[in-house]
Amino acid sequence: MKTFRRCCLGLLAPLLLALPACDRPEDVPPPSDLVPKEKMIRLLADLHVLEARVESSRLPPDSARALFLAKQKDLFWSREISDSTFQRSYRYYGVHGKDLSEIYSAVVDTLTQRQARFAPQPAAAPAPTPAPPANAATLTK
Repeated sequence: MKTFRRCCLGLLAPLLLALPACDRPEDVPPPSDLVPKEKMIRLLADLHVLEARVESSRLPPDSARALFLAKQKDLFWSREISDSTFQRSYRYYGVHGKDLSEIYSAVVDTLTQRQARFAPQPAAAPAPTPAPPANAATLTK
């Protein structure tokens, strides 16, 4: 019985000592190559637009996925961001739920502004056609 207790204490003690050393999600340090929030907002907005374009292309699923991945790679390259940097940054912001919530709120606002800018403007009401002059009948005779 004493050996059982010693064994349990021998196993339990290191676990109890190691438990406080575990990082809580709020204490996760940012990656060294963290994408700034403003750049992340523009990038996510562009990714969502890209996804919508690919979905509306009506390609077979495997072709659509290949197209999306190729265009995503081009987008990352043009923004000088590696896909691993994007993934680390997204994961970091995801752990910090408040940050990700703020980012996606800004992404929605950005997409709404883009939609308003590119939406077709309603046609202005046509100008009323002027009535022919009263003496037009006499001029034609």
